[in-house]
Amino acid sequence: MPVETPFKPAWWLNNPHLQTIYPALLRKLPGPASIRRERLSTPDHDFLDIDHCGTGDSPLVILLHGLTGSSRSGYIKGLQRALLQQGLRSCALNFRGCSGQPNRTARCYHSGETGDIQFLYQTLRSREPDTPFAAVGFSLGGNVLLKWLGEQRDKVTLFAAAAVSVPFDLGICANKMDTGFSRVYRDNLIRNLIRYVQTKRRYLEAIGQQHEAEKIRQLGDLSRIKSFWQYDDRVVAKLHGFKNVHDYYRRCSSRQFLKSIVIPTLLVQAIDDPFMTRKVIPGREELSSAMHLEITEGGGHVGFVFGKFPFQPKYWLDQRISNFLLQQLHS
Repeated sequence: MPVETPFKPAWWLNNPHLQTIYPALLRKLPGPASIRRERLSTPDHDFLDIDHCGTGDSPLVILLHGLTGSSRSGYIKGLQRALLQQGLRSCALNFRGCSGQPNRTARCYHSGETGDIQFLYQTLRSREPDTPFAAVGFSLGGNVLLKWLGEQRDKVTLFAAAAVSVPFDLGICANKMDTGFSRVYRDNLIRNLIRYVQTKRRYLEAIGQQHEAEKIRQLGDLSRIKSFWQYDDRVVAKLHGFKNVHDYYRRCSSRQFLKSIVIPTLLVQAIDDPFMTRKVIPGREELSSAMHLEITEGGGHVGFVFGKFPFQPKYWLDQRISNFLLQQLHS
């Protein structure tokens, strides 16, 4: 059931853009000392890099980052630190090509790519069949997580999940990014995405994967792409087997999967999120009985910064997500 939350933005960051930009640019913190990277070989002869945090046999939380993010993103490292303090292990999945090294195929990641989270879950579950698992996703990673949970229903065993700042309807979000100040975020993200694709092409050529590199060359000149509609039509749809951008958005928006989710799941959305509009937030009738939607007036996009004193921020998501997971674990 949708409920209002007690979160109040810091008075010195009481603006959706400040809430969004401040942690993205200024939240610099070292990861927990116990981080260990593992490379998993995928069935299609590629790889995934996973950053594990914590040791022992305590409950394990899978973390999924957002678009152009990684396991090094401040919200991932901050949550890993908070979970560790509560006695929970975590493993952060780097989507393909996001770990600091391009992946070996033209295939990238996108808002509906659930094959890699399924592969990671199965790998971890085979190692630890009795360990309590949970999962958390941010932005694009939240959309991936919710789509996966809806697809799998009761075929996965998790004690809880959480998703933050989710683009439930990809088309609405793409439209929003073409308006007002949101175009600043759009332009920065698209520049990073084009650089990601170009770097991947050069890497594939360098390692002799000419067939894979040719798939990217066939996309043509990407320099004139100015919107997510164009990028997702020219790049995502063509590389991942969708008919076009409309087919991609229709099949991969997580909103249609919410009714099928049986895992206790926390959703956190800010009304002032500059990446989306109120229309994106699902209504009560769209949620399964396992879902708990918390709506905040402020918080921006994966921001949710509070604190009385300027430049001494506190990050509400670290607390809220940790508390929800612990509550579900012990209930």
